[in-house]
Amino acid sequence: MGYHPSYLDQFIKIQNFILRGDGPLPFVYRHYIAIMAAGRHKCSYLINLQKQEFLLQGGNPDWLNGLDHLPKKLRNLYEINKLLAHRPWLLKTSHLEELTRGNQNWSLAEVVHAIVILTHFHSLCSFVFSCGVNQELNQIDDNTTDLGETTNFTDETSESKQVDPNEGGPPSPTEPEVAITTLVQRMKTLSEQTEECTPVELAKRFENIETQSAEIAVVGSEPQETPADIGCFVDDSTFIYQDFAKRSDPHSTPIFRVQDYSWDDHGYSLVNRYYNDVGNLLDDKFRTAYHLTYYTMGGRTEIDTSRFRRAIWNYIQSLFGIRHDDYDYAEVNALLERALKAFIKSAACYPERVTKKEYDKVMREFKHSEKVCYVMIAKFNAGPWVDV
Repeated sequence: MGYHPSYLDQFIKIQNFILRGDGPLPFVYRHYIAIMAAGRHKCSYLINLQKQEFLLQGGNPDWLNGLDHLPKKLRNLYEINKLLAHRPWLLKTSHLEELTRGNQNWSLAEVVHAIVILTHFHSLCSFVFSCGVNQELNQIDDNTTDLGETTNFTDETSESKQVDPNEGGPPSPTEPEVAITTLVQRMKTLSEQTEECTPVELAKRFENIETQSAEIAVVGSEPQETPADIGCFVDDSTFIYQDFAKRSDPHSTPIFRVQDYSWDDHGYSLVNRYYNDVGNLLDDKFRTAYHLTYYTMGGRTEIDTSRFRRAIWNYIQSLFGIRHDDYDYAEVNALLERALKAFIKSAACYPERVTKKEYDKVMREFKHSEKVCYVMIAKFNAGPWVDV
């Protein structure tokens, strides 16, 4: 994130606030909730960091033996953790009501604080895996390599690095990656179009994207057996992301229209009401991420990248059933080729399957700092509750 100081600054502020600042939850609860969140995506890097913080705050070491050792109040949070991590559209009022009733009840302020921590770490898992951080640190732990050998995290090496064809290589000749020159021309063409679509046509185009997304296979390998030191923090490991278009009951889980309930008009004030000041910090982070650009693409400068960034932003939200009524989703197909969609879908929905090799295979003409920027957009939207 150091490539983007303005975003890093906002990220550090919000993470410090929710873990160490004023708030309704005890500090040991905060770090254990972070462990629970990272466990859903099997992110050993974040789990180990939060284990250390948990113990430094005086947490009970027995809790680190797994979910069965938790107090009932904390254990009751797990169902919401599971839903938010994989299928947030299934979260209902009844889940919150169950937490706020009974002897081991949560206050609404505690629930809001917990949800902010859960979604923060769910989305952070996407960044950690998509940039190869978790993989590299695991390799170091195995004494198979060192950070300097695996990172290659400079703009210069990112552009010039040659990839062994046996290690993935560029996209296949049948699905070549769209060149930056072509991408820039497409954005220009889209900006010059004056014909407006009817609301019915816009809705059909969203549905097309939704259907196509369900047909896109994720990158990376199939999930492997979860190590015991991670598995003890995971319950119902078979519950994973399901394509929104394939949800079991479309009638009871309709498409979520941002215009009906948005962060700006509703979410911001609601969060601030129950967890003072966190709404301000979240708002600053959201706006920084949405507008983050240096007007460059690869070696080209003075490029308006807003359409490309918005296509990524809205495509990710469509994976979770969120629709912007005023957006033409045909732009997603115009600007994001299939290989990039597969990477984005994996980063947002199956981050534990993404490796550094997959990161290297997409957006090959872009500088590393630019790729990190787009991964941060995926990270941000992997916690889609922010718009609901």
